[in-house]
Amino acid sequence: MSSEPTRATGSSSNWPADAGAAATSPASSSERGSATIRYIDRADTNDTFADSITGLIFDSQMLRIELGVTRSDEMKSNAPISGRRYPACRLVLPPAAAVDLINRMQQIAAALTQAGVVKPTQRLAAAAPPKIL
Repeated sequence: MSSEPTRATGSSSNWPADAGAAATSPASSSERGSATIRYIDRADTNDTFADSITGLIFDSQMLRIELGVTRSDEMKSNAPISGRRYPACRLVLPPAAAVDLINRMQQIAAALTQAGVVKPTQRLAAAAPPKIL
């Protein structure tokens, strides 16, 4: 495996070309000065699909996000539709990474609004407010 940075090519990647740009930040500096961090793509990293956020907790130390996936039960006539939701991924971020995630999601929200996908007054998702411990 090469130690040179690579970029994903083709339509299978949903990551921006600068996905690793946030790796170099003030939070990554040490007492001896700032560190130079190179982003190295790993093409063998699996994607995780999720269709819901099942948990979001910030305890002043870490932001914990649990993503879920919904699976429908077999449909039977004259029976209500039912299904199950399973955890697909648990993501734990320190505060600096959580702030970076929030900033990037705000940029995406602005781009979706500008593209007309989301109306300026429309909420992106109707969800319960996050739990703060």
